[in-house]
Amino acid sequence: MKYIIEHLEPELYEWCLIEYVHISKIVGKNRLIFTNVKGKKSSKKLRKFGSVFEKSVSVLGLKGICVLSQYSKKTLKTKDKDAFRYFVFGGILGDNPAKKRTNAIIKKLKSKKIRFQERNLGNRQMPTDTAVYVAKRIFYGKKLGDLKFVDNLEIEVNENESININFRYALDGNKAIISDKLVNYLRNRKEF
Repeated sequence: MKYIIEHLEPELYEWCLIEYVHISKIVGKNRLIFTNVKGKKSSKKLRKFGSVFEKSVSVLGLKGICVLSQYSKKTLKTKDKDAFRYFVFGGILGDNPAKKRTNAIIKKLKSKKIRFQERNLGNRQMPTDTAVYVAKRIFYGKKLGDLKFVDNLEIEVNENESININFRYALDGNKAIISDKLVNYLRNRKEF
């Protein structure tokens, strides 16, 4: 089983790289594939964390694909890990409300007549690393309903300021599953 991140941003932004590194830690470099990565510099950075392809997942000739989309009518279940070889996630943290950019992956797959199915991880938008974390937990026996989430994550910047992130994050106990590097990145940003 492999996790595929179809990179949908115009470049490899710092926050993307932080999330992708976190994903590599969650699933392991040997299970992670980045697709649709443009530019040698971006490819070189990502090779440390998984396999990298410049082309879209839609032209790699893969079989046994499941696309994770919050708009799918079917929810991901543990048995799906045996039904599919590749689980595709859109490498984006979209706008709120969502622009449905994962549909671009679905459209490409359909246009190339690639057989695939879709599953959801609930109906709320998650950062890519959170979606991968949740999928992995489900593959190892959890049901989506067993997992706990926070839908508006508040990150304290200093004693007077905080940042509210309006996306769904998984919880482990009372702690949100988020990269410490991403928290530091958000705290040190100059503009919001």
